[in-house]
Amino acid sequence: MVNRSDLVVIGISVGLALGLLLALLLFFAIKWYYGRSHLRRCANEQNSPTLPVHTAKRGVVIPDDRANTESSQPPENGAPTQHQPWWNNHTKDLTVSASGIPRYNYKDIQKATQNFTTVLGQGSFGPVYKAVMPNGELAAAKVHGSNSSQGDREFQTEVSLLGRLHHRNLVNLTGYCVDKSHRMLIYEFMSNGSLENLLYGGMQVLNWEERLQIALDISHGIEYLHEGAVPPVIHRDLKSANILLDHSMRAKVADFGLSKEMVLDRMTSGLKGTHGYMDPTYISTNKYTMKSDIYSFGVIILELITAIHPQQNLMEYINLASMSPDGIDEILDQKLVGNASIEEVRLLAKIANRCVHKTPRKRPSIGEVTQFILKIKQSRSRGRRQDTMSSSFGVGYEEDLSRVMSRIKDQHVELGLLAGVKEENHQERNIATT
Repeated sequence: MVNRSDLVVIGISVGLALGLLLALLLFFAIKWYYGRSHLRRCANEQNSPTLPVHTAKRGVVIPDDRANTESSQPPENGAPTQHQPWWNNHTKDLTVSASGIPRYNYKDIQKATQNFTTVLGQGSFGPVYKAVMPNGELAAAKVHGSNSSQGDREFQTEVSLLGRLHHRNLVNLTGYCVDKSHRMLIYEFMSNGSLENLLYGGMQVLNWEERLQIALDISHGIEYLHEGAVPPVIHRDLKSANILLDHSMRAKVADFGLSKEMVLDRMTSGLKGTHGYMDPTYISTNKYTMKSDIYSFGVIILELITAIHPQQNLMEYINLASMSPDGIDEILDQKLVGNASIEEVRLLAKIANRCVHKTPRKRPSIGEVTQFILKIKQSRSRGRRQDTMSSSFGVGYEEDLSRVMSRIKDQHVELGLLAGVKEENHQERNIATT
């Protein structure tokens, strides 16, 4: 029989063992919790200062504006501020372009633009000024305006994308400026301005051949973005105001502030774009795809044909015109009536209508659009060669040809008569000999 004292000793021993075990478990739990918290804190500290913009092949690193809440400094005048752009905090050690794009300071651009005197235009980013750069080349300086609808992210996107995207139908970024509160983008000079101004400004008339070439140029530019760039780029703001023309009337796509790389972004960000050019599917679903760019391009083609601005009920006119095979003839730009091939106009309108189809999957790819426009151009070239061959014989070619043909007929008649006379003489000689 176990003594009472032994039971007490056993109970105390078991209690001490359990207490020690619980204490050890509690100790390790606390140690694990603090260790995990420390790792999370370290990770946050490493990620918070800068978030580089993805640039695929070339190393263009631009700090993200989300880091400004911790590292922002007050402006030079000491006025307090809650949020400042990233370029105010990194004016001395900012590394924006490893792709070779020159960086200028504010005084350089001020001198190049003659203190910002000649205004070329006004965009969502800000005013654009004519500039003569130190190497003597003309340029366009886009200056960020205080009331601009675009800001940090659009500036970053423009520099990072155009630092690596190079194509003859994309406007070339030749420099940038990040100097204190000033930020500017320097582009190659496009002497004929925007397609929008040419179509609606009334200063110069684009003939049909020029319009067809402009459509092809734009198509080539978009084709490079969609199928040539790695990763592919979706423009997201295609419109006639963002199509610029050089001295030879060759078109280039501009303004990449709203563009997105497909790998980086799933195209579900906030609704952005220009009314009249925006894909209705994008408006309803908030999802932007390559087919949304195709829709915008289709609207631009219809502008080239009709010279009706999308914000002046262009699509309503198009819907009415589509009710008959020759409906597009009724809304053809009056400046083109009698000066354009109706057959070519209808063919181009056909591809434009496919581009603006309400169902995105039924819209063609940009490669298909390019091939379609090329076929129109090629058939036009063949027709021109035939006309050249005809005209090379002189103004009275048709009259000369008819005279030649009549002479040939007369000669055939004369030859027939001679053959008949010879036959009669031959018969007479045969009779005489018999």
